[in-house]
Amino acid sequence: MKLNNKQFMIFALLIAMSFSIVGCGAKETFKPGTYTGESIGIKGPLKVEVTVTADEITDIKVLSHSETEGIGSLAVEELPGKIIESQSLKVEAVSGATSSSKSVIEAVEKALKQSGADIEALKK
Repeated sequence: MKLNNKQFMIFALLIAMSFSIVGCGAKETFKPGTYTGESIGIKGPLKVEVTVTADEITDIKVLSHSETEGIGSLAVEELPGKIIESQSLKVEAVSGATSSSKSVIEAVEKALKQSGADIEALKK
């Protein structure tokens, strides 16, 4: 089958478009690895360790904190799971522990910045 110039150009354009569509899904969201982030909680430093693959947050560990047991500690316990579940930094603060919640999110954000993450996209 012979193609005229117009048909050939349309065919070439369709091939180029299909390669660009396939390539869109291959973009990494994160540089795989484990990163640490720190922030200041109500009673002192708070440090997290965040592990990511190319396209998801797989683990968040709070390495150290000084948050009040039964109040701020609830944010420390609950938020890492919520962030992983939603794959987002836009998670609801733990009731009664707003400041501690912000500290956990800030520390995770700092760790994710090191992985090359688009922080603004993760806040949406």
